Amino acid sequence: MFNASLVLLQAKVLLCAPLRSRSFIKQTATFKNTLSATQQFIPMASHDSTENLVWVDLEMTGLDIEKDLIIEMACLITDGNLNIIAESRDLIIHQPDFILDNMNNWCKQQHGKTGLTEAVRKSTTSVADAENEMVDFVKKFCPEKVPLAGSSVHVDKKFLDKYMPKFTDCLHYRIVDVSSIKELAKRWYPYVQPPTKNATHRAMSDIHESIKELKFYKTTLFKPPNQGPNM
Repeated sequence: MFNASLVLLQAKVLLCAPLRSRSFIKQTATFKNTLSATQQFIPMASHDSTENLVWVDLEMTGLDIEKDLIIEMACLITDGNLNIIAESRDLIIHQPDFILDNMNNWCKQQHGKTGLTEAVRKSTTSVADAENEMVDFVKKFCPEKVPLAGSSVHVDKKFLDKYMPKFTDCLHYRIVDVSSIKELAKRWYPYVQPPTKNATHRAMSDIHESIKELKFYKTTLFKPPNQGPNM
């Protein structure tokens, strides 16, 4: 809709003001590029932000809350029907070499394969920088506290509580954990097979896969009483 309107507007300018058309097209192209770079999907005016969900995925140097640290964070906002409203930047958080060198073998292999380890070495973003940016991002789209969502997101929340308390203070105490729904579906509807995950173990792509999985459960299992789950 936006693109079609933009093309019509450009055509009118070309017909009515040929001397100014190149400048106008350049300006509108710049605007489109800026809109794309922000990764924001503008909600409808009637949208109720209290129904939003704040999706978060972290990559860490391990799962031990006492010694391991956050190295990547992404955040995405959906409405209550899982339509994407906005995406944050994918933030790579710097950690010193001795931390990365002491990761367990799984993390060394996985984060090395995806290029995350090297990106962490080169990053200049601190945990505080990342927290401040994510707080601003969430408050922009969720003025009231709404639940945290994700897959096995209780693990992410432990690290957020410890290292980014200002961020978790913006959120409701409830969480939406897709992994819990997966476990119930396996027991109650074993014939229902959720979509296969790629499990890239990169923050933003993992969020998108979690949303895709929850959408599957929404359309397959969470049906009106007179319909029941899809068989």
